[in-house]
Amino acid sequence: MKKHNFSAGPCILPQEVLLKASEAVQDFNGSGLSLIEMSHRSKEFVDIMENARALALELLGLEGKGYKALFLQGGASMEFVRVAYNLLETKAGYLNTGTWANNAIKEAKFFGEVVEVASSKNENYNHIPKIFGVPNDLDYLHVTSNNTIYGTQMKTFPKVNIPLVCDMSSDIFSKQMDFSQFDLIYAGAQKNMGPAGTELVVIKEDILGKVSRKIPSILDYQVSIAKESMFNTPAVFPIYVSMLTLEWLKGIGGIAVIEEINNKKAQLLYSEIDLNPLFKGYANIEDRSTMNATFSITDEKLKPAFDAAWKEAGVSGINGHRSIGGYRASMYNALTLDSVGVLVDVMSEMERKG
Repeated sequence: MKKHNFSAGPCILPQEVLLKASEAVQDFNGSGLSLIEMSHRSKEFVDIMENARALALELLGLEGKGYKALFLQGGASMEFVRVAYNLLETKAGYLNTGTWANNAIKEAKFFGEVVEVASSKNENYNHIPKIFGVPNDLDYLHVTSNNTIYGTQMKTFPKVNIPLVCDMSSDIFSKQMDFSQFDLIYAGAQKNMGPAGTELVVIKEDILGKVSRKIPSILDYQVSIAKESMFNTPAVFPIYVSMLTLEWLKGIGGIAVIEEINNKKAQLLYSEIDLNPLFKGYANIEDRSTMNATFSITDEKLKPAFDAAWKEAGVSGINGHRSIGGYRASMYNALTLDSVGVLVDVMSEMERKG
């Protein structure tokens, strides 16, 4: 039985993408070679890379606006370093809204002064700070749009006159917004885009080349742009699967369509959490993530029965992160409304049985 996959990452991918990817591992387009055997310099893979980068810009509405899309390696954790290496000359601002934002701050401190413009750490990251000042003398402001562990998501972003950098690892391509408000966006592939092993960086070229330090080639965004994401051997298979996923998203109507679906999934699950007395949400209601719903069971004695019930229904991956416990249902783009319905039915049946 195919599981209802609520895993926080690596995440669920569309079935048609998995099928095409599995075929490519055996024989890529009748070439007699597996995709993962082919040279990354071959025309076949160069075409994949170019298409993936072009699709990213197209779906984000950033074509012809001075942005470049890169597929790099090291995950978002590498971008914590690479962002600061390329942009931090003296002082940068960070909004601290979760574990990954906190980790980004730690890495940036190796390169210069870091100002936490606001933080929800003291409340165990259960909300997004709303009112805070941003100094004008910062090299950039860094924010994290969605926080997988705590189930919070930024609904609006600060208007600033400095470069705005955003870690969108867990909600990129999930909802419409003006992506041109950001000067640099990065996202690990393994949430809404593809398998682990690559990350997407979308960067406005005119913010680069401003720091005085020398940057090692593999960490230099300008070098990656010049080498078209192939300074070193790229992550061939993750990039191919990411391209397929972006093609799938474009094929169903793009971000506007998937946003409607994502909102329906979130509404269905949060309604059950709020109306069912056996469950309680973790994040503040106004900051709830459409991607990651965090909740707990109100009577721990019922936990064994609930765990057995959702497993019996074919639900997978809803155990909460060890930081906060409870449950976490990740509803990334490829998860169907029907799968959310299965989980909701299990929860409502628990209430019915009393």
